[in-house]
Amino acid sequence: MKSISIVLKSSNFFIPVLYLYDININRTKRAIFNKIKTSPSFFKNMPVILNVEQLSQKVDWINMKAAILSTGLFISGVNGCYNNQLKNLIVLSGLPIFPNKKKIINAVNIVNKNNKKIVKIPLLPINNTHIVNYPVRSGQKIYIPHSDLIVTNNVSTGAELISDGHIHIYGVMRGRVLAGANGDITKKIFCTQLFAELISIAGEYWIIEQIPSKYIGKITEISLKNGLINIKNLN
Repeated sequence: MKSISIVLKSSNFFIPVLYLYDININRTKRAIFNKIKTSPSFFKNMPVILNVEQLSQKVDWINMKAAILSTGLFISGVNGCYNNQLKNLIVLSGLPIFPNKKKIINAVNIVNKNNKKIVKIPLLPINNTHIVNYPVRSGQKIYIPHSDLIVTNNVSTGAELISDGHIHIYGVMRGRVLAGANGDITKKIFCTQLFAELISIAGEYWIIEQIPSKYIGKITEISLKNGLINIKNLN
């Protein structure tokens, strides 16, 4: 009997999308560094998909790619490329191009010089609930597409929960928790003990240093209000 060397399986992974709007390499690099500074541990060695739909063919792609890699991000591929000349440059640079109609789970926004951002994410209805009864350990990542997520145990530091729907945690909530990952701003996070490293709703996020101390360790509801993270006590 031959031993098995590899097994190829389908799976769901959360990969943020970096939308690029500016062909100026220095401005783009500076904007990425500013974003990383807000949460260095969250962005460290993060894989991203680049959306280049708003870039013109005049972009110096080779140097743009090198500049993005120099920030510490890893480029998994490119999406939104409709220009054949740019597409050829991307392929020659060694990056895959994802189909333009492929649904991307989330977006990290880079603003242009007019401070405008464009996020085009289709929202699919949430019609299911996934329940996790075991502790979520450090290093574990759980992504639940098109579904609410309920965790009836503790979430450790270094763990990550991602759901397109609401997230409920009936235990100590540490680690990173991201609800509304498909861009749905109506989704919420509910927890019985808030100690999270990072909380996020539809791409807007706070790291633990931004969470007011009066909510730490408390039963809370986390939502978006006027595009900003909002926390309130439930007890």
